[in-house]
Amino acid sequence: MRTIIDLLRQGRFAEIEAQFAPRLRAAVSADAVESAWSLETARIGPIVAVGDPVREPGAEEGLTRLRIPVTGERGSLEVVMSVDNTGLLHGLRLAALSDVEWSAPRYARRWRFREQNLGSSTLTLPRWRRPRAGVVLLAGAGPFDRDGAAGPLKPMKDLAWGLASRGIAVLRFDKATTQAATMIDEYVEPALAAVGVLRRHTGQIFVVGHSGGGKAAPRVAAADPSIAGIAILAGDAAPLSQAAVRVARHLGADEALTQQAARVDDPDLSPSTPAADLLFGWPATYWLDLRTYDQIATAAALSCPVLILQGGRDHQVTVADDLTLWRDGLARRPDVTFRIHEADDHMFIPEDGPQNVDRAVVDDIARFVAEVTGRRRGRRS
Repeated sequence: MRTIIDLLRQGRFAEIEAQFAPRLRAAVSADAVESAWSLETARIGPIVAVGDPVREPGAEEGLTRLRIPVTGERGSLEVVMSVDNTGLLHGLRLAALSDVEWSAPRYARRWRFREQNLGSSTLTLPRWRRPRAGVVLLAGAGPFDRDGAAGPLKPMKDLAWGLASRGIAVLRFDKATTQAATMIDEYVEPALAAVGVLRRHTGQIFVVGHSGGGKAAPRVAAADPSIAGIAILAGDAAPLSQAAVRVARHLGADEALTQQAARVDDPDLSPSTPAADLLFGWPATYWLDLRTYDQIATAAALSCPVLILQGGRDHQVTVADDLTLWRDGLARRPDVTFRIHEADDHMFIPEDGPQNVDRAVVDDIARFVAEVTGRRRGRRS
């Protein structure tokens, strides 16, 4: 019944109601489904992954209960359905996600690394020898912990364990977004502090950012020219307010988000504008700072190599709307590599497989780090 999820995401609520059994149709309308879905998607944020259905016996004979986990950028839910053998829906509700847990990726080799809790961050180090390179991970924009946790997904932990299994040191940190008045507060300053910590344990340092973290990665590298390279995973290139409206329309969301986006772009926006009136509840100072930052121009001016990865199934940061801008803006740089993982969504979770970051993405980053590190060692010898 993934079809129901697709219809919810596309805002086709009347088509969902058409699949209701008579008893459910008498109690629930398409408008009620739309209202509930809009409230939940506003809570959990843009959807980044849909899990596999879990089948259970229904409350009544002849019915099957299906639980489908849906993960957003800020939280998760379950779509719970009761279905008969003809496919008619006898029950439909949205519930808090509670029983799906993260599991380690198959490509992680736990015996090859150790982890050290540093309070607000975690240092992941390969065992047995000092690593030649290290990576600072930047999670997506908003209130993410060091693992980038969103429901059962922990993409930053997947990357840390995958890279450390390949001999690369990794540091990931919690983001104190409640104190973030600008991108500098949210990303640049903590990332530079993380680089300082990681430098005690390894030589060359790379920055790998996902989504909002990918957008911020060039700014971090510009602030520290010693950074050896950056990898941008699903980094948005289109203006964020426009991208948010595009995603909202894809999800069939309400007009409130469009109005908030318009306020963000208002020439009269000032630091005193209430955060509650603006996209994502971010303060006006954050949006005003973003107006001064061009991630593509910043990346083009860097002296270090750049890797840009994109998911083919990503509806939030897309090949057409974002990757094209990166390619056009960095076309004159020979040391920029682009790769599209066609089966991956925004979180780089493959369409068919475990709920972990795609092994091929980890391989791409590890190869990039090894190649850049090798070139730099060659120049010194």
